[in-house]
Amino acid sequence: MGAGTPIGASASVRVPATSANVGPGFDCVGLALDLWDEVSVETAPGHGVRIDVTGEGEHTVPRDESHLVLATLRQGLVDLGHPQPDVAVHLTAHNRIPQSRGLGSSAAAVVAGLALAWALARPGEPLDRDVLLTMAAGIEGHPDNAAPAILGGAQLAWVAEDGVHHLPLEVDPSIRMRTYVPDRQVPTALARHVLPESIPRRHAVKQVLAASLFVTALTSSPDHLFEATRDWIHQPYRRSLMPESASLIDDLRGRGVPAVISGAGSTVLAIGTPEQLRGGEDVDVSAFRVTDLTLGGGVELSVPN
Repeated sequence: MGAGTPIGASASVRVPATSANVGPGFDCVGLALDLWDEVSVETAPGHGVRIDVTGEGEHTVPRDESHLVLATLRQGLVDLGHPQPDVAVHLTAHNRIPQSRGLGSSAAAVVAGLALAWALARPGEPLDRDVLLTMAAGIEGHPDNAAPAILGGAQLAWVAEDGVHHLPLEVDPSIRMRTYVPDRQVPTALARHVLPESIPRRHAVKQVLAASLFVTALTSSPDHLFEATRDWIHQPYRRSLMPESASLIDDLRGRGVPAVISGAGSTVLAIGTPEQLRGGEDVDVSAFRVTDLTLGGGVELSVPN
């Protein structure tokens, strides 16, 4: 929003929630969920920032330059060749993704900011999702949430020496998803801090087996999802940060439900066939907000003609 950015420009974006890791796919597997944040931006003559937020986080998210969508929007404009802003900015957000619960709220904010930056910096050009993924992974540090948020569906994504790569995973049509969202927030930085620098070899071997099995279970053999969603390298070390969620995982898996911590937590994700999910119907979930969800699409950007 500097030289070349039109005054009176506007754009809107919808970004889905995401669930990363899904058990053994640590930092490389993610699912888009049909739960969306909606953000719009308008530019006007003058200076200053106005931010309006409704929905999740409306009483807690900042209304200044530290707002993650705005900060990412500004960084995206710089990366796309624009100097710092010299116009007034009005940002409006309606959030449906719970904050700091492992459903990709920060990734959604980053993707929203970058997509809006693209709309302002590249008016009339179709959104380049590969460019957006590279930018988002650079900010997030890993692409497990960013890839499904941008591309939709289930994605296997990784960073190599030559850039960010991704492969879509065609989810078996019988698979459903259910989220259990508690009141407890778990900051991602804290969830990463408790992870050890090394793990026993036997756990690494079990993790390789589960991650290998997971791709087959997700795409064509959902009967194997229970074994395929076992994790040995991150969930055990995070239990103390989210005791209610850890207990729910135990209860659900004790009844044969493929259940995992969503992202860094504290949300629990159950993923499986309707028959598999029915195994958890007698579990006490009174401390959780329970929602049945389907796979979501990727980020949607709209610009007025």
